[in-house]
Amino acid sequence: MRNIPTVLSLALLPQPLLAQGAPPQVGADQPYTMEYYYKLPWGRQQEFLQLFLKNHYPLLQKGVESGRMVSVKIETPANHMTEDARWDYRVTIKFKNSTVATTVNPQEESWIKGLWPDQETYKREERRRFEILLAHWDLPVTDITPPTRP
Repeated sequence: MRNIPTVLSLALLPQPLLAQGAPPQVGADQPYTMEYYYKLPWGRQQEFLQLFLKNHYPLLQKGVESGRMVSVKIETPANHMTEDARWDYRVTIKFKNSTVATTVNPQEESWIKGLWPDQETYKREERRRFEILLAHWDLPVTDITPPTRP
């Protein structure tokens, strides 16, 4: 019996297999959600969280107040995971739209200077926050939940 290459049409694949690629893009005026994951060495989680809440969360709150962001949520897992899949904090930001999510905020520098007049301390603590990270990754997510029927 000869090995004959098999060609499989994408149309024959079940829908869940087709959905595993990149999420569909949302409209230009639709909210755009990003998840930011942080993994730390054991014993450094609290130090990171304190620095994050002191030196980054107020900046995120300014983003919500300005309308650039719709919401910010900070989570930590309730149970442990395998080391390769482990993350310590997830910050989910829903931006006003994809343009806002993927462009530099022109107001950010002035917000930083206004929120933290002691720039040397701010910069030192921000450096420390990133020094103690083992890993950090950003994941754009798209809600593909079907609409509910009345």
